[in-house]
Amino acid sequence: MDRGSLDKKFSFKKKNDEENAESRKKRTVLRTNLLFFSVFVLFALIITRLAVLQFVQSEELKGQQQSINTKNVPLTPSRGTIYDSTGKIRLAYSTPVQSLYVTLSKDYSKRTENNRKPGEKLLPELNAFADKLASKLNELGRAEGEQLDAEEIIKRLDPDYIQFRGFTPRLVKSDLSQQEIAYFLEHRAEFPGVEVIEESVRHYDSDRVAVQTIGYMYKFKGARTNRAKYKELYEANSEVLRPEQVYSESEIVGYDGLELQYQDELRGKNGYKTVEVNPRSMPEGIESITPPVKGHHLYSTINKEVQQKTEQAIMDQLSWLHTHAVSGKLHQDATTGFAVAMEVETGHVVAMASMPDYDSNVWKTGSASASVYNDIQHKMGNGTIKSVPSGKAGPHPESSVLLGSTIKPLTVLIGLKENFFSPGQTYQDTGSAYYGKNRSSRVGNSGGHVYGPLTPSKAIEFSSNTFMVDMVGKPLYAKYGSNAGVHQGIDIWDRYMKRFGLGVPTEVDLPGEWAGRLEYTSKHESALTRLVQASFGQQGKYTAMQLAQYTTVLATKGKRMQPRLVSKIVDDQGNLVREFKPKVLNEVAFSDTYWDTVVRGMATDVKAFNGFPYDYARKTGTSQQVVGRTVKDNGVFIAFAPRQNPKLAVAVIIPEGGFGATSAGPVARKIFDAYDEVYGLDGIPKKPQAAK
Repeated sequence: MDRGSLDKKFSFKKKNDEENAESRKKRTVLRTNLLFFSVFVLFALIITRLAVLQFVQSEELKGQQQSINTKNVPLTPSRGTIYDSTGKIRLAYSTPVQSLYVTLSKDYSKRTENNRKPGEKLLPELNAFADKLASKLNELGRAEGEQLDAEEIIKRLDPDYIQFRGFTPRLVKSDLSQQEIAYFLEHRAEFPGVEVIEESVRHYDSDRVAVQTIGYMYKFKGARTNRAKYKELYEANSEVLRPEQVYSESEIVGYDGLELQYQDELRGKNGYKTVEVNPRSMPEGIESITPPVKGHHLYSTINKEVQQKTEQAIMDQLSWLHTHAVSGKLHQDATTGFAVAMEVETGHVVAMASMPDYDSNVWKTGSASASVYNDIQHKMGNGTIKSVPSGKAGPHPESSVLLGSTIKPLTVLIGLKENFFSPGQTYQDTGSAYYGKNRSSRVGNSGGHVYGPLTPSKAIEFSSNTFMVDMVGKPLYAKYGSNAGVHQGIDIWDRYMKRFGLGVPTEVDLPGEWAGRLEYTSKHESALTRLVQASFGQQGKYTAMQLAQYTTVLATKGKRMQPRLVSKIVDDQGNLVREFKPKVLNEVAFSDTYWDTVVRGMATDVKAFNGFPYDYARKTGTSQQVVGRTVKDNGVFIAFAPRQNPKLAVAVIIPEGGFGATSAGPVARKIFDAYDEVYGLDGIPKKPQAAK
């Protein structure tokens, strides 16, 4: 190869090397720039985030840090009082007691203990502490008080955290004696974690006044399993609840009756102590204490004097039915009775008795022994608003029963409203009414009576079944046809019932009210049969409270009043928090002529009211109920007085008591007399006033 060719080749190579070097330089510069830019962006993001944390989210993060390092332990407030209508008698109240709590400062759990070396075991320390504590409690406690051994104390301390977290105080003993209080306050240093804390014990009137209505208390741990209110609180994240909403497992809460219905008002707001905890949730110290706020007080509408006489009247009547033959036989199975007395103008329930009752003070500590519970379980349910069993062995009627003839004033109103007859029209009662295919089914009057010519008013007074069947039940079926397989006559009947408070909740201020059992909606029988049977009170089971509300609709000529058991709520200083005004739930429009026709017919003779100084409207009822293969006669009675300007409506049910006039009527008379003494059915109390 000549020199020229070599020079050319070298020159070309040199040029390529220079171009590659320049390219590598550019790439290096680009990479360096990208690196610096990335670092710049990264630092910018970090600085921006720090700024956000510092200036925007600092308070939120502080709160989160606080919640991580501290926990709120509830302090139970003093529960409010439930007074009777006079405002002077306490039906439920709390008294202060001193209780001993222990907060564990070390992890004594078996899981942790098993990982400790032999010389570092802590359970011997816990056992010694429990022995010492049991010895002093039994030495200084009341002779009749609770006796605790070390095993029981360790169980209550819950060292394995089955019930409580590490920082939660454990209740060891309530209602300490003065000697116990003084000793543990003086020797606190000898018992690490021990605190004497003031709590309250719930008491109920020793005369056992409206016990199912007032209700009772139960520990939150048990209440949260079957009361929706407490279950929701328990399942809520405690970190999102306000501290005063948090319940401790050992707190005693309202479980039934007014105690449950007005739990939030009666309870007040719990306080809390903020406890510093370590990562193992063990307490390190107390940061602050927020005291609890006392609960409000309830003024109930229950009058103790009227209530007691109502309860006694039921029990006396049950005893009388066991020893005096009615219609040729004793009524030994009449062992329960239910009554409601409701003021017509206000809806105030002055008496509400579900008998027999029990001493609700068995629940004052929030629990009862198994033997006590077995003895009272059939007496705890409020049979005036629920359908509760009798507690007797075998099949027996419950507290809600068929209405029998007490439905007849409403049946006649329906017939008048539907233009089946006029107020002055006469019906010939032959003692029998026939219905169904080829008139194959028959309804007769009680006792086989034949009443002859009857106006609508007289049909109510003499309690004619045949009038109700021929003049209302059958015409209602004939007037309305079926639509989508449902007979419209049933819907019409149902609509009337509910407007009078039968088959719907009365909206009384109590939990767990039963709406009734509407047997006329069942398709096991023909629509005709259901309407016929319903017309004289054999197709719907209702409570005494529903009957009382129904009676007030008759008394007010169409106003369905809301029953009330609390008239007002006041705070601990006596300041009015809330006052409940009378409330009309709905009104039923009928002409005055129709109302007068019906009320005039509510004049059945009832011997128990002989000598009663007021004209009063009433209707007896005897509902027949087939239980098993036996027909049971339930006594039912409704009334209001006076007939003009009525003040009080009363409903009484005596399951298996026989005729309503002889079983339930005498109870109603005593209720009216009691109300007349205290309030006066004419506005003037008849009870002699005590000298001042």
